[in-house]
Amino acid sequence: MVTGASAGIGAAFARALAARGYNLILVARRRARLEALAGEFDSRHGTEAEILEADLADAAQLARVEARIREAPDLDLLVNNAGFGITGRFWETDVAEQDRLHRLHVLASMRLVHAALAGMTVRGRGAIIGVSSVAGFVQSPGSTTYAASKCWMNSFFEGLDLELKSIGSPVRLQALCPGFTYTEFHDVAGIDRKRISAKLWMSAEDVVAASLEGLARGRLFVIPGWRYRLLVRVLQFLPASWRRAGAIAYARRTRRDRTRT
Repeated sequence: MVTGASAGIGAAFARALAARGYNLILVARRRARLEALAGEFDSRHGTEAEILEADLADAAQLARVEARIREAPDLDLLVNNAGFGITGRFWETDVAEQDRLHRLHVLASMRLVHAALAGMTVRGRGAIIGVSSVAGFVQSPGSTTYAASKCWMNSFFEGLDLELKSIGSPVRLQALCPGFTYTEFHDVAGIDRKRISAKLWMSAEDVVAASLEGLARGRLFVIPGWRYRLLVRVLQFLPASWRRAGAIAYARRTRRDRTRT
Protein backbone atom coordinates (compact mmCIF):
# COMPACT_ATOMS: atom_id res chain seq x y z
CA MET A 1 0.00 0.00 0.00
CA VAL A 2 1.23 3.45 -0.95
CA THR A 3 -0.53 6.52 0.47
CA GLY A 4 -0.29 9.86 -1.30
CA ALA A 5 0.29 7.81 -4.45
CA SER A 6 -1.14 10.23 -7.00
CA ALA A 7 2.04 12.32 -7.47
CA GLY A 8 5.61 13.00 -6.38
CA ILE A 9 7.41 10.57 -4.10
CA GLY A 10 4.28 8.44 -3.68
CA ALA A 11 3.88 7.93 -7.43
CA ALA A 12 7.61 7.22 -7.76
CA PHE A 13 7.30 4.55 -5.05
CA ALA A 14 4.31 3.02 -6.81
CA ARG A 15 6.16 2.87 -10.14
CA ALA A 16 9.28 1.37 -8.58
CA LEU A 17 7.29 -1.28 -6.71
CA ALA A 18 5.14 -2.17 -9.72
CA ALA A 19 8.33 -2.67 -11.74
CA ARG A 20 9.43 -5.15 -9.07
CA GLY A 21 6.24 -7.14 -9.46
CA TYR A 22 4.25 -5.90 -6.47
CA ASN A 23 0.47 -5.76 -6.63
CA LEU A 24 -0.49 -2.42 -5.15
CA ILE A 25 -3.15 -0.63 -3.15
CA LEU A 26 -2.97 3.03 -4.16
CA VAL A 27 -4.40 5.61 -1.76
CA ALA A 28 -4.92 9.32 -2.54
CA ARG A 29 -7.61 11.95 -2.98
CA ARG A 30 -7.32 12.26 -6.78
CA ARG A 31 -9.01 9.20 -8.27
CA ALA A 32 -8.30 10.08 -11.91
CA ARG A 33 -4.56 10.07 -11.29
CA LEU A 34 -4.73 6.77 -9.46
CA GLU A 35 -6.67 5.22 -12.32
CA ALA A 36 -4.04 6.42 -14.79
CA LEU A 37 -1.29 4.85 -12.66
CA ALA A 38 -3.22 1.58 -12.35
CA GLY A 39 -3.61 1.40 -16.13
CA GLU A 40 0.09 2.10 -16.60
CA PHE A 41 1.10 -0.71 -14.26
CA ASP A 42 -1.24 -3.23 -15.88
CA SER A 43 0.03 -2.50 -19.39
CA ARG A 44 3.73 -2.29 -18.51
CA HIS A 45 4.20 -4.85 -15.77
CA GLY A 46 1.03 -6.93 -15.62
CA THR A 47 0.58 -6.01 -11.97
CA GLU A 48 -2.74 -5.24 -10.30
CA ALA A 49 -3.49 -1.96 -8.57
CA GLU A 50 -6.45 -1.49 -6.28
CA ILE A 51 -7.62 2.12 -5.90
CA LEU A 52 -8.74 3.65 -2.62
CA GLU A 53 -9.85 7.24 -3.02
CA ALA A 54 -9.48 8.78 0.42
CA ASP A 55 -8.52 11.92 2.30
CA LEU A 56 -6.60 10.56 5.29
CA ALA A 57 -7.17 13.76 7.26
CA ASP A 58 -10.88 12.83 7.38
CA ALA A 59 -11.67 10.40 10.19
CA ALA A 60 -14.27 8.35 8.30
CA GLN A 61 -12.12 8.00 5.18
CA LEU A 62 -9.07 7.15 7.27
CA ALA A 63 -11.08 4.39 8.98
CA ARG A 64 -11.84 2.81 5.58
CA VAL A 65 -8.14 2.63 4.70
CA GLU A 66 -7.30 1.40 8.18
CA ALA A 67 -9.86 -1.40 7.82
CA ARG A 68 -8.45 -2.36 4.42
CA ILE A 69 -5.01 -2.79 5.98
CA ARG A 70 -6.36 -4.95 8.80
CA GLU A 71 -8.21 -7.25 6.40
CA ALA A 72 -5.21 -7.70 4.06
CA PRO A 73 -3.75 -11.17 4.83
CA ASP A 74 -0.50 -10.63 2.96
CA LEU A 75 0.42 -6.95 3.19
CA ASP A 76 4.20 -6.91 2.77
CA LEU A 77 4.87 -3.18 2.65
CA LEU A 78 3.20 0.05 3.73
CA VAL A 79 4.61 3.29 2.34
CA ASN A 80 3.11 6.03 4.49
CA ASN A 81 3.77 9.02 2.24
CA ALA A 82 0.70 11.29 2.28
CA GLY A 83 1.48 14.79 3.49
CA PHE A 84 1.68 18.50 2.72
CA GLY A 85 3.42 21.62 3.97
CA ILE A 86 2.35 25.00 5.29
CA THR A 87 4.60 28.07 5.10
CA GLY A 88 4.30 31.20 7.19
CA ARG A 89 4.35 32.20 10.84
CA PHE A 90 2.23 29.75 12.81
CA TRP A 91 -0.17 32.31 14.28
CA GLU A 92 -0.75 33.90 10.87
CA THR A 93 -1.68 30.67 9.09
CA ASP A 94 -5.12 29.06 8.77
CA VAL A 95 -5.67 27.04 11.94
CA ALA A 96 -7.98 24.66 10.06
CA GLU A 97 -5.11 23.79 7.72
CA GLN A 98 -2.81 23.36 10.71
CA ASP A 99 -5.34 20.98 12.22
CA ARG A 100 -5.50 19.05 8.94
CA LEU A 101 -1.69 18.80 8.76
CA HIS A 102 -1.52 17.26 12.22
CA ARG A 103 -4.37 14.86 11.49
CA LEU A 104 -2.59 13.69 8.35
CA HIS A 105 1.04 13.61 9.49
CA VAL A 106 0.52 12.40 13.04
CA LEU A 107 -2.87 10.79 13.68
CA ALA A 108 -3.26 9.11 10.26
CA SER A 109 0.33 7.86 10.38
CA MET A 110 -0.18 6.44 13.86
CA ARG A 111 -3.40 4.65 12.96
CA LEU A 112 -2.17 3.16 9.67
CA VAL A 113 1.10 1.98 11.20
CA HIS A 114 -0.83 0.45 14.12
CA ALA A 115 -3.10 -1.43 11.71
CA ALA A 116 -0.17 -2.66 9.63
CA LEU A 117 1.98 -3.79 12.57
CA ALA A 118 -0.91 -5.72 14.12
CA GLY A 119 -0.80 -8.10 11.17
CA MET A 120 2.89 -7.98 10.28
CA THR A 121 4.09 -8.89 13.76
CA VAL A 122 1.81 -11.96 13.84
CA ARG A 123 2.89 -13.07 10.34
CA GLY A 124 6.53 -12.43 11.16
CA ARG A 125 7.27 -10.43 8.03
CA GLY A 126 6.69 -7.05 6.42
CA ALA A 127 8.04 -3.52 6.32
CA ILE A 128 6.81 0.05 6.80
CA ILE A 129 8.36 3.14 5.28
CA GLY A 130 7.33 6.48 6.76
CA VAL A 131 8.18 9.42 4.53
CA SER A 132 9.60 11.95 6.97
CA SER A 133 12.01 14.78 6.11
CA VAL A 134 15.38 16.31 6.84
CA ALA A 135 13.21 18.99 8.48
CA GLY A 136 12.57 16.47 11.24
CA PHE A 137 16.11 17.04 12.53
CA VAL A 138 15.96 20.83 12.84
CA GLN A 139 13.41 23.59 13.37
CA SER A 140 12.96 26.41 10.87
CA PRO A 141 10.89 29.59 11.24
CA GLY A 142 8.05 29.56 8.75
CA SER A 143 7.50 25.79 8.79
CA THR A 144 7.26 25.09 12.49
CA THR A 145 4.48 22.52 12.55
CA TYR A 146 5.72 20.68 9.47
CA ALA A 147 9.14 20.21 11.08
CA ALA A 148 7.52 19.26 14.40
CA SER A 149 5.36 16.59 12.77
CA LYS A 150 8.39 15.10 11.00
CA CYS A 151 10.37 15.15 14.25
CA TRP A 152 7.49 13.21 15.79
CA MET A 153 7.62 10.67 12.97
CA ASN A 154 11.36 10.15 13.39
CA SER A 155 10.94 9.61 17.12
CA PHE A 156 7.88 7.38 16.59
CA PHE A 157 9.67 5.08 14.16
CA GLU A 158 12.77 4.90 16.33
CA GLY A 159 10.67 3.88 19.33
CA LEU A 160 8.75 1.29 17.33
CA ASP A 161 12.00 -0.14 15.99
CA LEU A 162 13.23 -0.60 19.55
CA GLU A 163 10.00 -2.37 20.48
CA LEU A 164 10.24 -4.72 17.49
CA LYS A 165 13.87 -5.54 18.18
CA SER A 166 13.08 -6.17 21.85
CA ILE A 167 10.83 -9.09 20.82
CA GLY A 168 13.09 -10.29 18.01
CA SER A 169 10.60 -9.37 15.29
CA PRO A 170 11.91 -9.39 11.69
CA VAL A 171 9.48 -6.62 10.66
CA ARG A 172 11.49 -3.71 9.27
CA LEU A 173 10.88 0.01 9.70
CA GLN A 174 12.32 3.00 7.90
CA ALA A 175 12.02 6.75 8.39
CA LEU A 176 12.84 8.21 4.97
CA CYS A 177 14.17 11.76 5.36
CA PRO A 178 14.57 13.51 2.01
CA GLY A 179 15.51 17.11 1.46
CA PHE A 180 14.28 19.28 -1.41
CA THR A 181 12.71 16.99 -4.00
CA TYR A 182 11.28 17.82 -7.42
CA THR A 183 7.55 17.24 -6.78
CA GLU A 184 4.33 19.25 -6.55
CA PHE A 185 4.82 19.45 -2.77
CA HIS A 186 6.83 22.68 -2.78
CA ASP A 187 4.56 24.33 -5.36
CA VAL A 188 1.50 23.64 -3.20
CA ALA A 189 3.34 24.91 -0.12
CA GLY A 190 4.23 28.14 -1.94
CA ILE A 191 8.01 27.62 -1.85
CA ASP A 192 9.94 29.43 -4.58
CA ARG A 193 12.38 26.91 -6.08
CA LYS A 194 14.55 29.68 -7.50
CA ARG A 195 15.58 30.70 -3.97
CA ILE A 196 17.10 27.27 -3.34
CA SER A 197 20.38 26.10 -4.86
CA ALA A 198 19.93 23.62 -7.71
CA LYS A 199 22.55 21.41 -6.04
CA LEU A 200 20.11 20.71 -3.18
CA TRP A 201 17.32 19.34 -5.35
CA MET A 202 16.84 15.62 -5.95
CA SER A 203 14.45 13.69 -8.17
CA ALA A 204 11.66 11.64 -6.58
CA GLU A 205 13.05 8.59 -8.37
CA ASP A 206 16.48 9.00 -6.74
CA VAL A 207 14.86 9.43 -3.33
CA VAL A 208 12.86 6.23 -3.79
CA ALA A 209 15.90 4.30 -5.03
CA ALA A 210 17.81 5.32 -1.89
CA SER A 211 14.86 4.30 0.26
CA LEU A 212 14.48 0.82 -1.22
CA GLU A 213 18.23 0.24 -1.07
CA GLY A 214 18.24 1.30 2.57
CA LEU A 215 15.27 -0.96 3.32
CA ALA A 216 17.12 -3.94 1.83
CA ARG A 217 20.06 -3.14 4.12
CA GLY A 218 17.87 -2.73 7.20
CA ARG A 219 18.56 0.96 7.77
CA LEU A 220 16.13 2.70 10.12
CA PHE A 221 16.96 6.25 8.96
CA VAL A 222 17.60 6.89 5.28
CA ILE A 223 18.72 10.37 4.24
CA PRO A 224 19.12 10.52 0.43
CA GLY A 225 21.98 12.64 -0.88
CA TRP A 226 25.43 13.11 0.64
CA ARG A 227 24.85 16.84 1.21
CA TYR A 228 21.86 16.14 3.43
CA ARG A 229 23.61 13.36 5.31
CA LEU A 230 26.48 15.75 5.99
CA LEU A 231 24.07 18.48 7.09
CA VAL A 232 22.32 16.20 9.57
CA ARG A 233 25.64 14.95 10.94
CA VAL A 234 26.87 18.52 11.47
CA LEU A 235 23.59 19.56 13.10
CA GLN A 236 23.85 16.70 15.57
CA PHE A 237 27.16 18.04 16.87
CA LEU A 238 26.27 21.74 16.95
CA PRO A 239 25.11 23.24 20.26
CA ALA A 240 21.38 23.96 20.33
CA SER A 241 22.05 27.68 20.76
CA TRP A 242 24.06 27.72 17.50
CA ARG A 243 21.31 25.89 15.59
CA ARG A 244 18.72 28.36 16.87
CA ALA A 245 20.84 31.40 15.99
CA GLY A 246 21.45 30.04 12.49
CA ALA A 247 17.76 29.37 11.90
CA ILE A 248 16.80 32.88 13.04
CA ALA A 249 19.49 34.50 10.87
CA TYR A 250 18.41 32.50 7.83
CA ALA A 251 14.76 33.44 8.34
CA ARG A 252 15.61 37.13 8.66
CA ARG A 253 17.75 37.07 5.52
CA THR A 254 15.01 35.26 3.57
CA ARG A 255 12.43 37.81 4.72
CA ARG A 256 14.66 40.72 3.59
CA ASP A 257 15.20 39.08 0.19
CA ARG A 258 11.45 38.68 -0.29
CA THR A 259 10.87 42.30 0.68
CA ARG A 260 13.38 43.50 -1.94
CA THR A 261 11.76 41.32 -4.57
